[in-house]
Amino acid sequence: MKINKIKKRLHKDRPTVMVSIRMPEDVVEDLKRLAPLLGFSGYQPLIKAYVGQGLRVDMERLEGRVELTALIESLRKQGVEEEVIASAITEAQGMADVA
Repeated sequence: MKINKIKKRLHKDRPTVMVSIRMPEDVVEDLKRLAPLLGFSGYQPLIKAYVGQGLRVDMERLEGRVELTALIESLRKQGVEEEVIASAITEAQGMADVA
């Protein structure tokens, strides 16, 4: 995630909007039970934490994919062979799997 986005997300006075979702009762009960055990003041802050965590993971993954696509296109324009690009992608994926 870009540093400016991270800085904006750290501000406590960011504007908020009301969101209403339907969830199964047993899920809400589990959230209420888990929240204090995980150090949250209630189940709603826990839901926000779960959403934020998933959002950060997906945004990082998708932003990284966009940057990777641009890099691959640049390598192709510079005449790097497809076999070399494919080999590098496979190697990088293996390194990411280990990390």
